[in-house]
Amino acid sequence: MKVSVRVPATTANIGPGFDCLGLALPIYNEITVEETVMPGSGIEINVIEDTQTYDLLSVPKDKNNIVYKAIELLYNFVGQSVSDIKITIKTNIPVTRGLGSSASVIVGGLLAANKLLGNPADDAVLLSIASEVEGHPDNVAPAMFGGFCLSSMEDDGSVIYSKISWPEDWKLTVIIPDYELDTQIARSILPENVPREDAIYNVRKCAMLIDAVYTHNSELMKKSLEDKIHQPYRAGLIKGFNELKELTKNKDDILGCVVSGAGPAILVISENNGFDKIKNEVLQIFDDLNVICDIRTLDVENTGSVIL
Repeated sequence: MKVSVRVPATTANIGPGFDCLGLALPIYNEITVEETVMPGSGIEINVIEDTQTYDLLSVPKDKNNIVYKAIELLYNFVGQSVSDIKITIKTNIPVTRGLGSSASVIVGGLLAANKLLGNPADDAVLLSIASEVEGHPDNVAPAMFGGFCLSSMEDDGSVIYSKISWPEDWKLTVIIPDYELDTQIARSILPENVPREDAIYNVRKCAMLIDAVYTHNSELMKKSLEDKIHQPYRAGLIKGFNELKELTKNKDDILGCVVSGAGPAILVISENNGFDKIKNEVLQIFDDLNVICDIRTLDVENTGSVIL
């Protein structure tokens, strides 16, 4: 028996919502988990790349693979040991770009394995395990449930999440550069402690952002995407971010520009096809920096993970 799951990409943080806000995007990975017929055949992990543009040679093919680690935790939860399994990851989400590629395969592997086991774990357990493996729930929640999600990992390991409707006319443009940025490096440059005034700044901006989405308030959204906890530190690692941020400031129909997750992808939020009006200027920024970019304007993906 085998089970396949389609899981969307995600963009996390959305400016001030560090490690707690995320959006699902209509770019997908497909993860298949199957019990192998021959006993003692062990673990087989295959990675199939759709786009032929991303280097996946470094993805572990043994028990160090994050999909296997998540599945093992699920089996342990139900009191079983992992049987001989084959994991196939068909990827279309760019890796190490800040688009939730790791969260997508973790979620897909868990949902597929849970189905193979007869669905012993509910959404709360699966969300908790996925967040434990990923390290935080900001990408995991929208990967599972789609849409715009707020999430919090509690002290006991459980995860609380809420899904808020995203305005249909607010488009998401992701600018995906042709270079990688390891998430561990992007996190390592962040300070261990932040000044109180910076923490307060982010709390109020995050509250404004959530209200802006909930009330579909474009003017409030423009004022809510600033951040002092992660973007100022990561900006130096992301070519073109400061230039793009300056370009989009005060432009008609552009609501804001933020780092997507840990980067180096950049997210621009606009309405009324606002990004199309500045696309040539954006391309010029990256041409001047000799950076090749894949630019995609997308709607929010509201469905989340689907068992195929």
